[in-house]
Amino acid sequence: MTYETVKLEKLDPAITLFTLNRPDRLNSWNVLMRDEMAQAVREVVRDDAVRVLIVTGAGRAFSAGEDVRGMEGLKQAGTKVARRVARGIHNVFDELEAIEVPVIAALNGVAAGGGLELALSCDFRIAADTARLGFPENNVGLIPGSGGCSRLVKLLGPAKAKRLVMTGEMINAAEALKLGLVDEVVPSAELNEQVMGFARKLAAKAPLALGLAKLVINACVNADLETGRNLERLAQSALKHSEDHLEGVRAFVEKRSAAFKGR
Repeated sequence: MTYETVKLEKLDPAITLFTLNRPDRLNSWNVLMRDEMAQAVREVVRDDAVRVLIVTGAGRAFSAGEDVRGMEGLKQAGTKVARRVARGIHNVFDELEAIEVPVIAALNGVAAGGGLELALSCDFRIAADTARLGFPENNVGLIPGSGGCSRLVKLLGPAKAKRLVMTGEMINAAEALKLGLVDEVVPSAELNEQVMGFARKLAAKAPLALGLAKLVINACVNADLETGRNLERLAQSALKHSEDHLEGVRAFVEKRSAAFKGR
């Protein structure tokens, strides 16, 4: 499918690159881009060949979130419409969080507001040393409303989450790493190479095991210990009967690299 404001590219058969492509507006999203983001994510979800998804932005920004120029229109449309629009972008982020493949956010520049919320829905966040991150919604009388509060508090705890949300401050990549907001910081010129190296490492692993690991770990965030252990046992029992498990065992015994097929 052809898109105007996003791009989907196969970097190799197992790795897909999802690029927010509105660089003149720092990849902030308008109505069209919201719709295309949703469609593109659905396309990825349906593609069983995808083993790793990389999300990034065109130009000098990852994403500045919702385009401020469209906010007045939402206000005039009323609160019911605003809630419907919010649900739409929530669904995009929730799909990324739920899809049973690793999702890497390659933070090539500014990740602000909804752009940072998008990054929070990814499994890994690797930032260029020039990236800046934050939630400036307070400056226009809002709060992060698409996971910026709920996901952030689970990641950083309430005190650090409150500081970022209430001050509206933008922080640099080094500060974000210290807080735990990103997993790794690399020189800007090396971002693509580093992200691809990590993606290839993940793509070589057993995809069923990666998917279930993601599902179980995400569920354990909100589960009690016994429920978490039950989920682990259920997932493990399913994987024990997979072709990939048998291939992994054989490859280990034969001292060779495993050729996983996702079955």
